[in-house]
Amino acid sequence: MSALLARSTEAVLGLFRLVVGLLLLCHGAATLFGLFGGGHGATPAVFQWPGWWAAAIQLTGGALLMLGLAARPAALVCSGSMAYAYFTVHQPQALLPLQNGGEPAVLFCWACLLLLVLGPGAYSVDAALATRRVSPPAPEPSGVAAS
Repeated sequence: MSALLARSTEAVLGLFRLVVGLLLLCHGAATLFGLFGGGHGATPAVFQWPGWWAAAIQLTGGALLMLGLAARPAALVCSGSMAYAYFTVHQPQALLPLQNGGEPAVLFCWACLLLLVLGPGAYSVDAALATRRVSPPAPEPSGVAAS
C-alpha cells in the first residue's frame, strides 16, 4: 500500500492543485460576474476594497493554480487573502470557524499554504517550463581536426 501511495504522490498533488484552483476560480467568478449562482451578496464595484480585490485574487489565483503557472506566488497571495478574509470578516462574528461561517476561508488558506510549501508538482506548467530552461550540453564543435 505504501508503494502505491508513494507512486501516486505527484498525480494526487496535481489533482489537489487543480481542484483548489478551480474552486477558487469559481468563487471569484461568482462574486465578480454572478456566475454559478452568484456571490454572497451584491457584486462589488470595480476596484472596491476589499471585495473586488478578493474576488479578483480568487479568479486570477485560481486560474494560475489550475495551470500550475507561477503557482507558488499565486498560492502565497491566495493564502494571505483567505487569512485576511477570515480575520476581518468571519472571526469578529464568533470565535470558531464553525460558528462564524469561516470554514471555506480557513480551508482555502491552508490548502494554498500547502501548495506554496509543496510547489505545483510535476504535472504543471511551472514544471514543464523548468525542464525547458535546463539547457542541453553544448555540442562538440564540428570540423575541428583531432590532434
